[in-house]
Formats: sequence, C-alpha cells, structure tokens
Amino acid sequence: MKAFPIKRALLAGVTGTLFFDVFGLMVSAIMGNPAWWDIPALLAGKLGLPLFFGVLAHYLNGIVLAVIYAAVAPFLWGSKWMRALTYITVETVLGVWLFMAPLLGMGIAGVNGPMGTLFAVISLVRHWVYAIGLALFIPISVSLPASDAAPSAAS
Repeated sequence: MKAFPIKRALLAGVTGTLFFDVFGLMVSAIMGNPAWWDIPALLAGKLGLPLFFGVLAHYLNGIVLAVIYAAVAPFLWGSKWMRALTYITVETVLGVWLFMAPLLGMGIAGVNGPMGTLFAVISLVRHWVYAIGLALFIPISVSLPASDAAPSAAS
C-alpha cells in the first residue's frame, strides 16, 4: 500500500492557492480594480484580525482542500485533470455558491453581490485555476480489483 502523499498535497494546496490569487489579481486588474489577496482581506475583516491571519486562513484552506482531494481522487473518474476539475467544481458549488456566498449576504452563487452573476463565473474559473496545482502535484494511483488484474505467470 502506498503512503498518503501529504507532502505533495501540501505543495498542491499552496501552489493552487497561489495560482488562484494571481488569477484573481489579473481579473480584478482587467476589471479596473486590482485587489491582491481579496479573499484573505475579506477573511481578515470578517474575523476582525490583521491581514496576516486572513492570508494564513486562506492558504490553510487551500491545503485542506488539497489533502481532501488526495484522499478522494482515486475514487473519481477520468484523467488526473478531469478528476481535479470534477472535485473542484463540486467544491465550488457546495462550498462557495451554496455556503460562503449566502453566508456573506450575497445570495446563492453570489448573484446578489456587487458583481451579480459574474461572481459565480469568476469564482468557478478561479477554482479551476486552483485545480491546476492539484493535477500537477497529487499523484493518482488506482488499484484494480483482483478480477481485473493481469493474469499471473502461474496461470
């Protein structure tokens, strides 16, 4: 049995979160409002703590999502890219659109927020960019059931 890829999950979580942040900065710059670390700033503000703690919470969340992905990825279908995109799409719909956005008073998928339906699209694409880190760094090993295994030399 292979060891759980914790180091790879840590690397994937940090890298994916960095990709998420850089893409978010690019989108906000295109929209005329460059905002580096918009999510950490939001977290820090809601927690009433300095920005450092918002950044820490944001990156720890990225790591936790990567660890969960490393555990469930062998049970998903498709290529490593399809598995990462499937996982992160489900996470975005359940975690962001149906939980965080309403919790922040923006309604389901953030459609009642300042960006309207654009929030839903941008949040999904940002999370897909995060998934690049998952696909790049977390190895996928799938064990075949005994009946599907290659025939042994003895048979």
